[in-house]
Amino acid sequence: MPFPTHIVSAGGFVEDSEGNILLVKTRDGGWVYPGGQVEAGENLMDALVREIKEESGISTTVSYLVGVYSNTGSFKWYDGVTDVPTQVIFDFVCQPVGGQLAVSEETTDSHWVAKDQVLDLVTHPAIRTRYQAYLEFKGEVNYIEYITKPEFKIKHQTGISKQIIFPL
Repeated sequence: MPFPTHIVSAGGFVEDSEGNILLVKTRDGGWVYPGGQVEAGENLMDALVREIKEESGISTTVSYLVGVYSNTGSFKWYDGVTDVPTQVIFDFVCQPVGGQLAVSEETTDSHWVAKDQVLDLVTHPAIRTRYQAYLEFKGEVNYIEYITKPEFKIKHQTGISKQIIFPL
């Protein structure tokens, strides 16, 4: 039996001391908060810190988990040929600790944006949904299963509390 194939990713809501959120403009998908795939042999938080630095120039520390997401839809990558497997994504709140705004091979721009203006720039429905879940975070980790193709659809949504993880 073959092992299942999943992409594991992490996203970071980087909050500065003035209440702004770090956004990057990708070459393929518009404005998003930074993050990306965990590489072989890399742990989740190191991958997130690396991805944020690569995409934006900002060094960070990871503070806490706010969401876990499953993109269970099947679709083709931007090349129109490669199949994209199920994605499992972990979103964290992060704090900036240095660096300067920059761009990369994956990004064309990076900015600090007022928290209440982020949704004016973010157009991708999955990223908007995850950002809204971050805004509404009250200590219970969000879990959402969705598909993005042929159109965005939420299949399941719940909060994960310690009662669910460790029932009494």
